[in-house]
Amino acid sequence: MAADPAAGKTMAATQCQTCHGLDGIAQIPIAPHLAGESRIYLETQLKAFRSGKRQHEIMSLIAKNLTDEEISNLAAWYESINITATLPDPPK
Repeated sequence: MAADPAAGKTMAATQCQTCHGLDGIAQIPIAPHLAGESRIYLETQLKAFRSGKRQHEIMSLIAKNLTDEEISNLAAWYESINITATLPDPPK
């Protein structure tokens, strides 16, 4: 089954936005940015939180009840966000 980024966006608006931002740019200092991250990486991490292999006070609780489909959809949403980086001018 193919992941659905639109479904992931809807879920992110209720489950992830407070810390990671709907646009994938973290809203709090302890949360990582998710925009543009690999779907495989995000799925692996969410499944690790869900199983207890990876522990975090908040993420372990959130991921505990996510289905494989929901995890795939969330990962597809954050992977679909395009980000760019601008390097600063070199010092003179």
